[in-house]
Order: sequence, then structure tokens, then C-alpha cells
Amino acid sequence: MYIGKVTIEPNLILAPMEGVTDLTFRRLIRQIGGCGLTCTEFVPGRGLRDHIPRVLEMVQFDEDEHPLSIQVYGRDPVAMAEGARMARDLGADIVDLNLGCPSRKVCAHSGGSALLREPALAKDIVCAMRTAVDGPFTVKMRAGWDPEHQNAPEIAHMCEEEGVDGVTVHWRTRTERFGGTRRLDVIATVKDRLSIPVIANGDIIDASSALHTLEATNCDGLMIGRGAIRNPWVFREIEAALVGHAPPLVTATDRERVLLGYYREIRTTFRTEKGALGRMKKIARYFTEGVPNGRVLRDAIWHSDTVEEAEARVRLFFATG
Repeated sequence: MYIGKVTIEPNLILAPMEGVTDLTFRRLIRQIGGCGLTCTEFVPGRGLRDHIPRVLEMVQFDEDEHPLSIQVYGRDPVAMAEGARMARDLGADIVDLNLGCPSRKVCAHSGGSALLREPALAKDIVCAMRTAVDGPFTVKMRAGWDPEHQNAPEIAHMCEEEGVDGVTVHWRTRTERFGGTRRLDVIATVKDRLSIPVIANGDIIDASSALHTLEATNCDGLMIGRGAIRNPWVFREIEAALVGHAPPLVTATDRERVLLGYYREIRTTFRTEKGALGRMKKIARYFTEGVPNGRVLRDAIWHSDTVEEAEARVRLFFATG
């Protein structure tokens, strides 16, 4: 798959996720393999423009982390254009506009998926960012604000008309947040209407759901979010399925090694033990879903009072499992 002149091979993308897809997590995914494009956490365009240290820290990446997409959000076309230009200057291969985040914090400031209720403003932002960015520019959106107003096909068409190089569509609306009944028809409609690449997003958690999504939508690529936290090998599994190969064998030893390795990286990244332990517990919520008797491991981590205790309980779980 090509976004502008950027090659994405395989056509599998790590979704931008708040509090998850920092540099440490993206390193983990890249080390395991199978992912064709990584995305940073979404950051405010105004924060990039103003060189806010915390925002600049969120978009740090390794020299060998290419291709990379930086996703920005906001509602001020001028600030968004300047933030997009900054993202490009920092070295992003792709700049992405967030029209899909359901976060209350983001929507409260009329950013993310809230812009789906303001198509005219969304168009102004797209135009401003397209003018500012000299490289590939994409837009990620939800199906609409609510099930009664699924305007992704119209918004996506506008994006193509204004020169956007690709769009990602999540089948959920904003009001459905992380619930709703899985339906892929809105993504298929966008794909039928556009000539630029269309990427499908939403509940792609394994090879089966990936193949079903591709068949139902005829989309050009897949974006995977929470499925990658639950199973960091999901990209390799889907990559193998796409070419008819057997999935990689992932042992309990592999899971222990990856989880403890990630925890070690977290310890070196966070400034405080409280912050590191909080991230460990957050990741445990998802990661343990893919582990036999994972609830036992999850509870053990959640009830840990220190980083050392969490790591010790991980080792004990796999040693006695």
C-alpha cells in the first residue's frame, strides 16, 4: 500500500492510542515485527506549534522508526496547519488529522470526532493542513457522531477532494465509544466512493477478524489498536494469514520475556515509580486477555504496590503456570 510516496508494507498499521503508543510501546511492536506503519499518540496541533516540551516528548521517535505518522488534533485551522508543519519538520513521514478520537477531553474542546458535527470547520482544517504539509497527509475518522448521523462517506469524499492522500475509518460512531454492534458497511461505502487508499479500523484483534474486514470492505489496509495491546504478535499473525502461512508460535516463555522486557523499558522511561506502576497496570488490563488464566495474572499485577512486586508476580505466574 502507498500513502503518497510512502510505502507501507505490510499494509498493517498500529493505531494512535492515548497513553499507549509512546516510543516504548512502538519499539516493542517494531521488535516483534509485522507492522508496516507506526503512529504516535495524538497530540494537540497548538502544542506542537508552541513547542510545548511535554508534547514534543510525545512525538519522539527512533532514527530507524520509519515510516512514522504523527497524529494531531484541534479545532483552530491556523494552529492545526502550523502544528502539522512542525510535525513534518520533526521528521514525520505522514501527518494525520484526528477526526475520530471519542475522548471526552478532546471532544470537549470540539476536536477529534466532535468535528464530524461541524463539516464546514472540518473542511477548513483539512484545507489549512493540506496547504501546510508538503508530504503525505491522511485523516482518521469515525463513522459519524452517532448511529443516526453516519457522515463518514461525505467527510471522506471532502478529504479526497481537498487533496488528502488516504483516510482511515473506524466503524463505530463517537457515541458508541467502545461498544456497539460491529458493522462494516460504512467503511465499504467509503471505499466504493474514493480512489485514494482507505484503511479499516475497529475490533481487528486477530487473523480471522482481519481477513473478514478485508473481505467485507475491500479496503486497502488495516489499522489495529487495542488488539495490539492484547497481543503484540497480532501483526505477525495477520501478516502470515494474508499470504496463507501458519501463524507464528508464541509460547508462554515468549509472553513472559516480552512483558518483562516492556516493563523494564517503562521503568527507564517514567520519572516516578508511581507513573511506571500505573502504566504497567494499564497494559496488564489488555495484555492478560491473551494469556491462559490471564485474569489471575491481571489481578496479581493490579494488586502490586511497587514496580518490583509487579515484576516478581509476573515471574511467579509464568513459573507456576
